[in-house]
Amino acid sequence: MRGARRLVHLVVFCPFSRALQKRLPGVKVKYLFLMWLGILLGSWALYMHYSSYSELCRGHVCQMIICDRYKKGIISGSACKDLCEESKLLLQQCLSSNPVNQVLDLLVYSGVWRGKEVIIKCGIEDAFRADLNPETLPRRDLALFDKPTRGTSMDEFKEMLLKFLKASLGDQQSLGNLVTRIIRMADINQDKKVSLAEAKSIWALLQLNEFLLLVSLHEKEHTAQLLGFCGDLYITEKIPYHSLYSLKVPHFLEAALPSVVQKSLNQWFAPAWPKRAEITIGLLEFVEEIFHGTYGSFYICDTDPSNIGYNEKYDFKMVNLRKVVTEMTLKDFYKGRHCEHNTDCTHGKDCMATCDKLVKQCNTELIQPNLAKICGLLQEYLLHGAPSDFRDELQRHLQTCMTLNGLASQMEVHHSLLLNNIRTLLWKKISNTKYL
Repeated sequence: MRGARRLVHLVVFCPFSRALQKRLPGVKVKYLFLMWLGILLGSWALYMHYSSYSELCRGHVCQMIICDRYKKGIISGSACKDLCEESKLLLQQCLSSNPVNQVLDLLVYSGVWRGKEVIIKCGIEDAFRADLNPETLPRRDLALFDKPTRGTSMDEFKEMLLKFLKASLGDQQSLGNLVTRIIRMADINQDKKVSLAEAKSIWALLQLNEFLLLVSLHEKEHTAQLLGFCGDLYITEKIPYHSLYSLKVPHFLEAALPSVVQKSLNQWFAPAWPKRAEITIGLLEFVEEIFHGTYGSFYICDTDPSNIGYNEKYDFKMVNLRKVVTEMTLKDFYKGRHCEHNTDCTHGKDCMATCDKLVKQCNTELIQPNLAKICGLLQEYLLHGAPSDFRDELQRHLQTCMTLNGLASQMEVHHSLLLNNIRTLLWKKISNTKYL
């Protein structure tokens, strides 16, 4: 405090300030001081953001650890040779935009693989804590790549995979096909055998929620294409527009911008309304696909616009599958969980169940299904700039959709009906040549 007071006195009473006040009588020194203070605080905020950003985003550490494991024969993968030997896979800009509050699970980079722009995701627990001493790395590998153990047969490994998938996705009849696909993916050299390094790599990857979902939803056109992997690092296609809105406000600025300003910026930079309708149709198709999918049900636990993107053709793409969880994950989360209020039964930002206040434990069913939460997001996104001749009808459908209750006995029927009504309404409107 003394230093701050001394600084004020220096600014107010220094000869420069007096001279400036004489030259510019309309400018008061206190406003100059406030402006200077604002610049100072802004510079400090930027410095703190980017210093922590650079501390977290150490791509060379991630690459060093991965390549050390690869050269020692601990891991394998379709991208290992290009990353570690031929420099055909290059990590570039770090996209982990909120390093201070980010859950330490993955580092995300843009990159180039054989001349094509890609997204690279690397498990960061080791990279963040690494002391850059390769001699200590094998001790970390014992924990990360401890399964399967040497001597495990192919039949035993398949049984391991099936048991894991049942625990993660539920006892689905189609899991045998998924096990076959995973085995084929692990077999890098396509010799119809899975080496220990190949098995350890695919097992470590399956422990990452997003990778598990990429594999489970690989038949869906609304998720990013999985291109390759090396150990617990994996590569996906780059989605050109990684937010519902063209403008993505950095996290460190969100708190400084009033919600009214953020809303205006979103509306200003959003795609034209017909294109927004096209993106929405794809989003609704995705919600329908994961409601009761081939490998179980999935829930979107963060409907933030930054998790939802699209490509150059305005086809919807789910950017961040780490915010999507399986039904089994939610059940495990809520099982025996103590609560006082419904808010105590919240997974992520948007998945909330009811609290049984008699036994003070969470129920396992969500209050709102995916569709109701998505309709809440779409209300602002779709209604702004919508054609006036059907805006009221669209608003009615969205408001009805937002009241959809996950606990209702006829929820499945209502879910399908509402989803199809909104999708049909939008499709009819943009099919009109006037909006193409």
